[in-house]
Amino acid sequence: MSQDLVGKLAGMLDVVYTDVDNRRLAIQLIDTMGLRPDTPPPPAHQNNWDEGDVLIITYADSIRQEGEKPLVTLRRFLNDHLQDTLTGVHILPFFPFSSDDGFSVMDYLAVNESHGTWEDIQNIADDFKLMADLVVNHMSARSRWFDNYKKRLDPGKDYFFEGNPDDDLSAVVRPRTSPLLTPVQTADGERHVWCTFSEDQVDLNFANPQVLLEFVHIIREYLARGIIIFRLDAVAFLWKEVGTPCIHLQQTHELIKILRLLIEHHSPDAVVITETNVPNRENLTYLGNANEAHVIYNFSLPPLLIQTLVTGNCRHLKTWLMSMPPAQMGTTYLNFIASHDGIGLRPTDGLLNEAEKQELVLAMERFGGKVSYRRTEAGTEQPYEMNLTLFDALKGTAEHGPDQWQMERFICAHAIMLALEGIPAIYIHSLLGTENDYARAEHTGRLRSINRGQWDTDKLDRELSDPKSRHREVFSRLKQLITIRRKQSAFHPNATQFTLHLGLKIFGFWRQSVRRDQSVFCIHNISDEVQQVALTDINLIGTDDWHDLISGEVITDFSGTLTLQPYQSVWLSN
Repeated sequence: MSQDLVGKLAGMLDVVYTDVDNRRLAIQLIDTMGLRPDTPPPPAHQNNWDEGDVLIITYADSIRQEGEKPLVTLRRFLNDHLQDTLTGVHILPFFPFSSDDGFSVMDYLAVNESHGTWEDIQNIADDFKLMADLVVNHMSARSRWFDNYKKRLDPGKDYFFEGNPDDDLSAVVRPRTSPLLTPVQTADGERHVWCTFSEDQVDLNFANPQVLLEFVHIIREYLARGIIIFRLDAVAFLWKEVGTPCIHLQQTHELIKILRLLIEHHSPDAVVITETNVPNRENLTYLGNANEAHVIYNFSLPPLLIQTLVTGNCRHLKTWLMSMPPAQMGTTYLNFIASHDGIGLRPTDGLLNEAEKQELVLAMERFGGKVSYRRTEAGTEQPYEMNLTLFDALKGTAEHGPDQWQMERFICAHAIMLALEGIPAIYIHSLLGTENDYARAEHTGRLRSINRGQWDTDKLDRELSDPKSRHREVFSRLKQLITIRRKQSAFHPNATQFTLHLGLKIFGFWRQSVRRDQSVFCIHNISDEVQQVALTDINLIGTDDWHDLISGEVITDFSGTLTLQPYQSVWLSN
């Protein structure tokens, strides 16, 4: 066995566990992962992605056909419509679950029978890079492990984190307003389990090394099933210590490094992504020194981009972009502007002031959105998340309300996202231009369900074949943008990026390929008025031939002006 790997792993474990034989634990972890003694490490700073990579985010059952398992339906939809458009698919939790649309997992090693089978999962993995959730922070209160916890049996007896109601827990950062501790009757009497998200989602106890070993076994099984991208859900809350905020603790960071080390030794092309819906500076820490997450979610992008487009002012988006450090080779950002969750407001902390946040919240409510809240350390409630589809979020401006520019504003948002440094991921309901699903939200009683609708295949086929359908227009225009993006070396996730200063109505940035064989100036009118941009302000090199990748228009007069219609995007390339 590689003593280097054992030693490196044991050194990481020393940060987490102070009363354990960490060298022995390291050997157990390596054996559980199925690594050979001579398993070499992957090349340092290796990019497991390029400009061609674009992901779709979807539930297993976002598209349904009567009489057919949803995973079979999903695979057919992906292959029929998106085989040449996308390279990866993030299937949200497809395991047996008890609540939260899959994020309260009952069995990590089973596929929800109503969705399909492991064979169906592997079939999709054969066609696309498959991303799946590793729900590491918590597990269902209806799981076998938790049933064993209550009976004081293994496996499970010491797998869940307990708290004491007498402890001062006021410093704990909460994403919800529900009680943190839930009383549970066990064979040893009443105990209080820690529930960061809900009483049905009981936090796991990683202070018990056996829990870590269990998850390494789960990861190995996922790799065998074709899963190559691991989304560590809610991982920021993983380690708890009374008297601390119980978020971003050093043990959490070290556990992520441990999981990455094992995963990349097993599969050098695998990718670890951390899902940490927190303020921007906190989020950036999960890249470590290119030794933690390969990729982090760009959580500040959705609220800032929406705020930009509904106010017609890009000051905050531009300031944020200038502050973002270029990701080291071997790391990058996952860019998204919509997902199964709502539009988070915590990632705007330090970027928008309270009045600007309130203006954004009021605009989203005006467009049919709902707002969920979290409890602060001071015991007050603050807006945490805005729940609505992206298409409805962009139906107008904060000042004037709904207008005729909804479609162009929506396409502009994606043009910006697709061109930014990082890997783009598009939610299926954005790709289809889905509107708020009030009936589903009312049926489930959960605000997030407003953006978790389900399409019937017959209805969807009719919409995508109807030349007058808004859904067809969204689908075809986004596919066209994605197809263009995937051919540009300057849009490699790690290509150089500089922010341009073209006023508050024009959001622009410059991308240059790693090989410096292509430059693209990405210019976007984020207002509802025609804007003029002097080409001298963009500083095009006169000896090159420049054209707009989107419209095909050729630039001939370098001293002239670029006229942009409301919400028009231009990608000027040499």
